[in-house]
Amino acid sequence: MTSPVHSRPHASERVGPMIAVAAAAAFLATFNETFLNVAFTPIMADFGVTVNTVQWLTTAYLLVAAVFVPVANVLYHRFPTRSLFVSVVAVMVIGSVIGAFAPSFSVLLIGRLLQAIGTGLLTPIGMNITLAVSSREKLGMNMGIMAAMTTLGPSLAIVLSGALLTVAPWTTLMWVFGGLCLIVLIAGALVLRTVAELGRPRLDTLSFLLVAVALIGILYGVTAAFGGSALWAAVPGAIGLLALWAFIARQRRIEHPLLDLRPFSSTPFVLGVVMTMLGLVFVFAMNVVIPLFLQAARDVPPMGASLTLAPGILLTVALGPVAGRLFDRHGGRWSIPLGFLVMAVFVSLVGLAAGQTSLVVFGALYAPAVLATAFVIGPVQTFALSHLDRETSPHGVTVVSTSFQIAGCVGTSLAAGVYGALSAARLESGGSELSSLLLGFRGSVALVVATSVIGIVLAFLAYRSVRRDRADQAGRSDQGDSAVDTAGDTDPGAASAGDSTDLSATSADPGERSAASANITVGMIDPTTVAAIMKSEVFALSADQSVLEALRTFTERGISGAPVLDADGDLVGFLSDGDVMRYLSAAHPSSTSIYSFAIGPEEDLNQAMADLADLDVMRLATQEVVTIDVDASIADAVAALSDAKLKKVPVVDGAGGRMVGIVSRSAINRMAVAGYLRERVPAASAPA
Repeated sequence: MTSPVHSRPHASERVGPMIAVAAAAAFLATFNETFLNVAFTPIMADFGVTVNTVQWLTTAYLLVAAVFVPVANVLYHRFPTRSLFVSVVAVMVIGSVIGAFAPSFSVLLIGRLLQAIGTGLLTPIGMNITLAVSSREKLGMNMGIMAAMTTLGPSLAIVLSGALLTVAPWTTLMWVFGGLCLIVLIAGALVLRTVAELGRPRLDTLSFLLVAVALIGILYGVTAAFGGSALWAAVPGAIGLLALWAFIARQRRIEHPLLDLRPFSSTPFVLGVVMTMLGLVFVFAMNVVIPLFLQAARDVPPMGASLTLAPGILLTVALGPVAGRLFDRHGGRWSIPLGFLVMAVFVSLVGLAAGQTSLVVFGALYAPAVLATAFVIGPVQTFALSHLDRETSPHGVTVVSTSFQIAGCVGTSLAAGVYGALSAARLESGGSELSSLLLGFRGSVALVVATSVIGIVLAFLAYRSVRRDRADQAGRSDQGDSAVDTAGDTDPGAASAGDSTDLSATSADPGERSAASANITVGMIDPTTVAAIMKSEVFALSADQSVLEALRTFTERGISGAPVLDADGDLVGFLSDGDVMRYLSAAHPSSTSIYSFAIGPEEDLNQAMADLADLDVMRLATQEVVTIDVDASIADAVAALSDAKLKKVPVVDGAGGRMVGIVSRSAINRMAVAGYLRERVPAASAPA
């Protein structure tokens, strides 16, 4: 016999462990991008290959990872989350074992490419898990954790690999990474559960091939720009751009696109993605040129060069979640451009200090620069994704995850290219080796300063676009309100489009209404069941309403929450005024409660209401709705309310599963008090 209390599948009790697994996945994906870089010299010696050959262990890795990122969204919605996660990490383990036993460079490259496939799939899967299980008010903090891990990965990899290579051969790196992957695989198998809405999305093979050619062509062109002739860079770049054009055209034409392009219609999202890439270009560029410069110009051993980066890295990891929490509370209107400004100022000071002798000063000046990335990368990701709805968010994650690989490849290639080109030019003109290397390093610094300045400009443009969108939404909302008022004046009895549905009085089909109410007809009600105390006149929201329309319903009906029904009348969520207040406190941090709007500046209220007018109720509604059968006992209702700590629970018809009413704690309390007064008070007041 099934329990009369139902709950849709959810993972709220495992949010912490699931976020931890997703963060570990993000760390692994970026950690392995630079983990093998320090080992290039011994690999060249073991396999007898040149620098131009060995660099493909990084370049090919980034290219393949970028190609497989768009595939992740298809797999994420096709296979259970746990099985998919375990399978992807298993591919990385297999690649590590192949690389550790590799008898030749070709076999090592194959193992490396298997790891890259895992990286390309793992990054968006981890971000989608985070988005799926994070509450709205904690999204910034959790994305800050993810950003901290993606920043920690490539930076810590240089430090750890440098330490390991001082005591062990380079194959140890492959074993260590394989062991880390195995630990994350086991953790994912234990704590993950399916968080995506599964279906049967199809992988469009031609789209996959086009995006592969596009990314490989463009990124190879950027990589080759400083390492060969202009022709070798221009031809693949042009082919890549043509393939990208064909890919975009196909996505707009086919029914099931590999990448939904709707996120690009949001200006804040596009600007957020570009700012994310600028922050990552900074990290990858400095991670490659600082060790190169310190080892070549200052004769610092690999371990010493790595340790110079360590203080800033550790501080960035520690403050990543803090930056996310600050974004949740106060937004990023000022913190994001300030972060870019700090990056530009302190990395400029690093460039000036590079000609001095003190490594302590060098490292101390670099720490604030890399620390500022914590206030940029995570918050701008959250900013970008928060401007997408539930349907387009997974596609937005795919875009953001692809930008990680592109930014890594571009940042590494541009910084190393500028460093090498300027150094070589100074040497050819008769400059000393030290002055040549110093010029190359400062050229790379100038590159990241320029990207940071661009980031400042984009940050202000992004928030200006948000204000403009809110003003437009407020105008549309005012027009909609006028139309509703006019309709109400014309026909007082007509329900406006924004009104909620009265389950007992405004059903579109009287026959369906009677059928749904057949088992709760007066005279047939069992006084010990939920049907005896439930309220059958329930006002339900429509899934396509805005949050502002829902608040209007709350005000007009004098209620604090309502269930949400889809077009078929099925229960799909529950929205309360508490859900709205939590969102407002996160999206409009100046508000700690509704009273802040009531007594605060009118501009704050207008912005908040315009924001709510553009939000669908399902963006804020709780979707894991606890329900109870109409024939359940009152004791079951008490248990459901107390266990879930709820004020009210929707009542459904056990036969059809359709909602027929709602039962609240106050109804149960009134029943208990009324029963007591009926039985006890008359007896106590009777004459002796």
